[in-house]
Formats: sequence, C-alpha cells, structure tokens
Amino acid sequence: MLQSFTASTRPDQGPPRLLALRRELTARGLDGFIVPRADAHQGEYVSPRDERLAWLTGFTGSAGFCIVLAQVAGVFIDGRYRVQVRGQIDLGVFTPVNWPDTSPADWLRAQAPEAAVIGFDPWLHTPDEITRLRAGLEGSAITLTPLTDNPVDAIWPDQPAPPRGKVRAHPLALAGRSSGEKRRALAADLRAQGVSAVALTLPDSISWLLNIRGSDIARNPVVQAFALLHDDARLDLFIDRAKLGDLALDGDVTLHAPEGYEAALRAQNGRVQFDPATAPLAVAGALTQGAPGADPCLMPKACKTAAELEGMRAAHRRDGAAMVEFLAWYDSAPLGDLTEIDIARKLEDMRHATGELLDLSFETISSTGPNAAIVHYRVTGESNRRLRDGDLFLLDSGGQYPDGTTDITRTLPVGTVAPERRAAYTRVLQGMIAMSRARFPHGVAGAHLDALARYPLWLAGQDYDHGTGHGVGAALSVHEGPVRLSRLSTLPLAEGMILSNEPGYYREGEFGIRIENLIAVRPAPDMGEGRAMLEFETLTLAPIDTRLIEPALLSPLETTWLNAYHARVLAEIGPLVADNTRIWLARACAPL
Repeated sequence: MLQSFTASTRPDQGPPRLLALRRELTARGLDGFIVPRADAHQGEYVSPRDERLAWLTGFTGSAGFCIVLAQVAGVFIDGRYRVQVRGQIDLGVFTPVNWPDTSPADWLRAQAPEAAVIGFDPWLHTPDEITRLRAGLEGSAITLTPLTDNPVDAIWPDQPAPPRGKVRAHPLALAGRSSGEKRRALAADLRAQGVSAVALTLPDSISWLLNIRGSDIARNPVVQAFALLHDDARLDLFIDRAKLGDLALDGDVTLHAPEGYEAALRAQNGRVQFDPATAPLAVAGALTQGAPGADPCLMPKACKTAAELEGMRAAHRRDGAAMVEFLAWYDSAPLGDLTEIDIARKLEDMRHATGELLDLSFETISSTGPNAAIVHYRVTGESNRRLRDGDLFLLDSGGQYPDGTTDITRTLPVGTVAPERRAAYTRVLQGMIAMSRARFPHGVAGAHLDALARYPLWLAGQDYDHGTGHGVGAALSVHEGPVRLSRLSTLPLAEGMILSNEPGYYREGEFGIRIENLIAVRPAPDMGEGRAMLEFETLTLAPIDTRLIEPALLSPLETTWLNAYHARVLAEIGPLVADNTRIWLARACAPL
C-alpha cells in the first residue's frame, strides 16, 4: 500500500464537527464526552472507521484523547506530539493539554461544571483507564457515564465501514511454534490459575496465537477479531468470516460473528480472565466472574522463538540492502531539488524493489529543518519542505516483510552543517552506542537502562521527550508491548525480546536528530564471574553517517564500537547491493 501524503482532516473542519458533537451531547443530557484514539480491540493502531479523534480534531498522533465540554475542548498529548498538535488542530476551539503532566481528572475538576455528567464509550476505554479517572474525580460531584452508542458515530455521516482485510497463514517455519502448541501452553497456565477461559481482544495477540496475519490495519499485518481461549485449548474466534476466504484454521477453533462476543462473555459460567490494561471496559462488564490478569499472549509473543529471530535477521539484511541503495542515491542526488515527499517515495521504491515488501511498517517520517523537530511528523502536501543547505534530514522508516518487521532512523546532512548541530548529533550517537554496548544481569528493566542513552545529552543540558525504545513484533506490529526502554518500564528484559534503540534531540523550529537501530536481547558471554548476564544483538544493518560526527567527542571505546559495526554492515550488506553501491558503501563504512 503506497503512502498517502494527504491530511485526513483539515483544521478548519474541526469547529463545525465540534459544534455538531456538542449539540448531540446536549440532546443526550451530557455535559461532556471523552474521545480517545482507540477502538474496541484496544490496539495502538486503528482503522479509518475508528479514527474518531482525528476526524473530530485533526490530530493524527498515535496516542491522545479529547475531552469535549460545552465551553472548552482539551486535546491531551504527550511529549512526542506537543509540536505536531499545534499544526493540526484549530487552536481557536481546541486547547492542547500536556499529558500526563496534567491528568484528565485534574483538568475536569478545573474545567467541568459542578455535578457534570461525562459520557464515554465503554468499548473504547480499559478498566484501568476508567478506574484511574474515577479515583482522580473522587470527592467531586463529576460522574462518568458509560454509553450504549457513541455520539461521534451519530454525527459522522460518511464514517467508513469496518475493515475486512484478507487473512493469510503465517508459516510454521517463521513462527517456530504451532498455534496448537501455543494454545496448549496457555491453557495449562489457565488451569494452574483456576481460570476457565481468557478473553482476548488485542489484534496482535490473536494473530500471534493463531499464526495468522491480516490487513485490517494499514502498516500492521494484524487481524481484527475477538477470542475466548478455554482451559482445554479450544478457542472461540469472533471474526467476519469473509476475511478468512478459503483459509482453514485448526479444528479446535470455532468461528462466530463478531457481534456475538458480548453475549458469549455473558454466557460464561466459570472464572474468565481479562486484561484490565488492554481489554475494553465493556468486556469486563459482561463477565459474571471476571478475573483480572495480564493478556497471557504478551510475554511469549515478546520473547521471540529462534525461527522468529532468524526471520527478523533475514528481513533486516534485505531491508538493509534497500536502505544502502537509497543512501547511495541520496549522496548523489541534487538535494536542493528534492522535497520530503520525493525522498519518502524514493525509499519506498527501493524497498519495493526487493520483491518481498508487503507494506511499510509505519508512515515514513521524512523530515528536514524544523519539521524534523516534530517527533512523529508526517509529511503532507501542505507541509512538504524542500531540502536546504545546512539542514539536517531525519528519515525514520521501516518495512513489513513475510519474515520480519523493520524500523530504522538515520539523520543525514544537507550541505554544510553547523558545529553545534554536529555536536548534538554526536551526543545522540554516543547514547545509542551506550545502549548497544550494555551488559546487564537478569531482572534489569528498561527503566534501569534508559539513562544510558540520555547521559551524553544530559551532560550538555539536553534531553528528549520520548522513550528510548519500544518493543517490536516479528512480522507483526512495529510497536509491540509490553517491553520498553523507558523510565516508566519496570518489566525485566528477557532473552528474545526485540526493541528499538532510538535516542534523539529536537530543537523546536530548527532541527531534529534521531538515530535508531533494532536490538535483540541475548545471553552475554561468560566473563568468568559465574553471574549470568544479558546483552543486545544489533539487528539493523545500515551505515550511520560519520560526516556529522565530532570525532573528538567520541571515546576510544565508542569509536571501536562504531568501526566494528560498520565493518559488519560492509561484510553482510556489501554482497547484496549493486557494484557501484558497494563502492559507496565501502567509503561510508570506512573506519574513523
């Protein structure tokens, strides 16, 4: 699917839509309504039908929500989107709210009228979300009311239909474990916990469990469905059967219409597990004997099998070759004649030339100058900027292949770049190298390691307002929970987990820098101390631009790591590219 560069909602469309929603709320006797970026499956990514937040406000970030009251409408965004949101919404009617600095409960206490009734769609919020919000409102007269239908849907005349993407099998050779084996292992855990079944709603969990992939969500090969896994390994799958076509699933999988999921939940007699962090509140409410507990697919999905790791390595070699062909082209192109869209299209063409690309893994972030300071920038025809001498060009991109998912960021020079920007680039590189070289004992979490990538920036009074890394799926979603490299992540890292390593630095209105490789957790060699340790294997294979480095800032160990990495890139990618590209690659990988 080719990337579109058209904005989904113009800022001027927001005011009339907001007015229509307020009229709808008044007719229902509501003082406010919460509009999240979520769907009933509670995945990070949503189909066009569920882009309610973007349709109403114009904000297209991957996280956030809007609380609409009669006199004010707050759009809540985290640090990644504080620049972006101001360019996408009408600031005359929508107010950006820095979140989580300001909690929705505190904002409602300050903005909502006394005894306000705030509606929400229980299929679009998790139990944990609503519990936190109700706790924050305790002592006030504000009440939260679940609704049976969504008022945004009532005013959206051309709302798209639900997705019906085709489902395909994910081969056992790439998965490493059969669906039956996975279900039997999870069922044994359910029996050990005294649970008769577990409700599953996350598309990537269901896709992983059944060894299937789909096309319901752009850039993410997941299947939207609901499921009930029983303690005898039987599974009830609630899915639009048209998606399956001729695909036959395991005999222990029974198909049902999606509309029957809530009734099936109500009909369960035993204890049924649900994940309060990822399942909709409506799922918890339908269960007679609901048992809160984490989605049992999350951890085994995060810890990749040997087959999944090998598939990811193969995908990264293929993607690395496409990236190197692109970088060689970039160095010979007339940069002053090129725009952000030109470059995004060129890189997509390079990936398509592999003959294996199924889709991009996310919308390419092709950004230069001040646009690069927008962490999750998405170029449109209106924002498209031409490259200019002295700019930094930030390119964050990835591909979905049958055997793996890639995500890579490189920051490139446009002409002559000022020393201050090269120094910042070098500090970002130092942080990325520090994380790549990390060695740590079992039990260490992302929160313990996050500072490694920030320390060189902190020494200069600099930082970045996003996590250092996110989990990545194997031929699945490019953002995968529950593991992260973040100050907030307390989940211990474990062998087989794949994460991004992407420190950055952004100066609003001027430039942005990010360097990203994917890394996999593996056992570290024994140092003779008798203590088991873990380390990272770097999966991404593409040169890091050395022209932006201030060599005097790098330590000998950092220089050694970078030279070894480039030697590996040349050895593994060199044979996969054209002869003239190989000559360029040898220069790009020359040791410092």
